[in-house]
Amino acid sequence: MPAKPLIAAALPALLFALPATAAPQTPPAPAAPAVAPKDSPNFLVIVADDLGWSDLGAFGGEIATPNLDALALSGVRFTGFHTAPTCSPTRSMLMSGVDNHQAGLGTMAELLSDATRGRPGYEGYLNDRVASIAELLRAGGYTTLMSGKWHLGLTPDREPAARGFDHSFALLQGLSNHFGADQNAAWTKAELEPSYRDDGKPSALPAGKYSTDYFADRLIGYLDQAKRAGDDRPFFAYLPFTAPHWPLQAPPETIARYKGRYDAGYEALRDARLVRQKRLGLVPADAVAHSTEQVRPWASLSPDERAIEARKMEVYAAMVDRLDQNVGRVIAALKAQGRYDDTIILFLSDNGPEGNEIDRPSPRFKVADPKAPPVDPDAPTPPDPALRIDNRLANIGAATSYVGYGAGWAQANSTPSWLVKGYPTEGGIRVSAFAAGKGVAGGGRIATANLDVRDIAPTLLDYAGQTQPATYAGRPIVAHQGHSLRPVLAATAAEVRSTDEAVGYELFYRRALRRGDWKVVYLPAGTNRYTRKGVSTGRWQLFDVARDPGETRDLATAEPARLTELVAAYDRYARDKGVVPLPDAPAPAATGAATGAKP
Repeated sequence: MPAKPLIAAALPALLFALPATAAPQTPPAPAAPAVAPKDSPNFLVIVADDLGWSDLGAFGGEIATPNLDALALSGVRFTGFHTAPTCSPTRSMLMSGVDNHQAGLGTMAELLSDATRGRPGYEGYLNDRVASIAELLRAGGYTTLMSGKWHLGLTPDREPAARGFDHSFALLQGLSNHFGADQNAAWTKAELEPSYRDDGKPSALPAGKYSTDYFADRLIGYLDQAKRAGDDRPFFAYLPFTAPHWPLQAPPETIARYKGRYDAGYEALRDARLVRQKRLGLVPADAVAHSTEQVRPWASLSPDERAIEARKMEVYAAMVDRLDQNVGRVIAALKAQGRYDDTIILFLSDNGPEGNEIDRPSPRFKVADPKAPPVDPDAPTPPDPALRIDNRLANIGAATSYVGYGAGWAQANSTPSWLVKGYPTEGGIRVSAFAAGKGVAGGGRIATANLDVRDIAPTLLDYAGQTQPATYAGRPIVAHQGHSLRPVLAATAAEVRSTDEAVGYELFYRRALRRGDWKVVYLPAGTNRYTRKGVSTGRWQLFDVARDPGETRDLATAEPARLTELVAAYDRYARDKGVVPLPDAPAPAATGAATGAKP
């Protein structure tokens, strides 16, 4: 039997059917674009979906990622880069440079509740209080290109084509089958057909295409098209892959590369990765990994269970491998065009790895009986989509399978951190990230600074020679809250934040705040209609994350004054950003107890 999930999975069907929230009319078009300053660099921002902190070789992983490793080792790796705990809140901050509670994704659109629906900052799409970095760069003379996952709004005035991208091929929802249109009949019948847009027009992932391959195809196509047209404007290229987000699916030839690789189990993988991280200088030599949560020991699994679990990790590794191959293709295209040397490359994951047990896209789909005979691939397509999910061992990774890999592998992939996606602990918000390319002082350098996804938009504007305006398209916009990373990229400074600056995080009523090396975390106790089931503490905890990246030593009792100070800083953050407090939360105790931000 699978281990108890770390967090209750919201029905995956919701990720295919975001609410068509009523939205304002499309704002007036901005003024004619300016000409970008001479020698403005190009930007390539690559986002992996649910990648673990230790998955890449350059971060201690064993998966074959030579292209990403070469980039990371030519530039600077970040060991303290943070995001939101899940995807769309992170993407709202990346696009806007503003806290997700002000940019419109105070929670995921799929999980709006009575307590949050209709509240400012909880619109469920990138709102009009912000201007996207694509809008600002385009107004400053850049050509703007996107291929991949959007997850920031479904309606025409919220799609990439309406938020600053000259050309875009986008999946609007948070996930889809990774294989093409030949799978659409079953998904359509189940009312789960994904929404793709090609420059704002309805489209689809073509039959026989794998998502990661096709997203790279389209971005390369846009770059080639600009080259052929003689468009010499600098570009902002945004490449947000859907891999390695569940469902775990990959081409069989790539899966075959990892056969047997994970038979020793997730504990062995976790230990091996931590050893490599220490050898690479990514974590302190005395760093201790946090104990795993809600995971059955590998030795307690039956041989059949081990085979299935190992297969899941083989497919996951293949997804990361294939992502790396396609990054290599994009880099090769830039070099062939003579534009690589003028390009700044930023790579990051959108959050930590997914720890839920997932076996179907919705209850409408039934999972095949493991004792049933194999499916005849030449047989007519069953008319009932309930027959389409086949998670038997030999089929895991195929287009008709639908699995996640669960808490054991996820916590191995986030090692040495605590927990996974969905939590504001380091396992949920500290992600693998690096910068390379023009102006980046590299040579294998490691930067330990406390950095944040809110820093990306200010960084790009800085390098583009622009400043954020107070208004965009006739409306006021929220000022950027991140910092330009240029001093860290150029190795002229070790930090972009003072030790007094507080950075807050909240999602699903789970809370955290980082200031300097110190961090407080609060995971609500119990489960009610507002919170998600999972690991809880019911009190504030305090960690020195510079010395203890695994958040293994709670110093709340030893440092009560510091705890009180940081909890108060969190409350100020929550008030300033409009964070909705947990309804009917208990009154906070003086120190060390549960506290809620006051409205």
